[in-house]
Amino acid sequence: MSQSTSLRRHLGGLTLGALLLGPSLAAAEDAAYEAPVHNGCVLEAYTQCPGADLAGADLANLELHGADFSGADLTGADLRHANLRGVNLEGADLRGANLNRARMINANLRGADLSQASLVGLESWNLFGQGASFDGADLTGANLEFGRLTKASFRDATLHGAKLEMAWMNRTDMRGADLRDANLQEAKLSMSRLDHADLSGARLHYGNFQLVQMQGCTACPVDWMD
Repeated sequence: MSQSTSLRRHLGGLTLGALLLGPSLAAAEDAAYEAPVHNGCVLEAYTQCPGADLAGADLANLELHGADFSGADLTGADLRHANLRGVNLEGADLRGANLNRARMINANLRGADLSQASLVGLESWNLFGQGASFDGADLTGANLEFGRLTKASFRDATLHGAKLEMAWMNRTDMRGADLRDANLQEAKLSMSRLDHADLSGARLHYGNFQLVQMQGCTACPVDWMD
């Protein structure tokens, strides 16, 4: 037998062995994985931690879809790139939290406080955020399309390039907000506040600005009813 033939058979045996061992190794790794725990809350999908103390917790990159964190203290928590699909954060305190690039599709943020939070590139299609506070938050490039944001507050928030198409934002406070280049197509903003906001370059097609206050607003559709 030639040396090259022997080498090929040896390598082939190694490859076959790796293929046979691969699934078992993966299963062993899955079995060995233990979800992190913070103050008694197991940080995994569908966990039930209402009212938990998660202030400053590291939840970055975790799979937390379907979890219940209603009323929880998440001030200053790191939630970057976390999967928060369908998560219940109603009434939660997320002041100063980092949610950059997190996924919050169909999440519940009703009455939550996200003041001064960072939500850059947030993916939150169909978000339920009625009465939530985003005052001073950074939502640059965030996707809030179809969001339910009635009576929410975005005072002095940064929404540069944010997607707000078809969002329900009636009676929303957006005084001083940076909405440059945002997409507000078909957004419902009746009876909202846009005083001193900046809408330069924003897409406003078919938006509803009925009874909106626009004093000192830059590029607001002041002739909307004409």
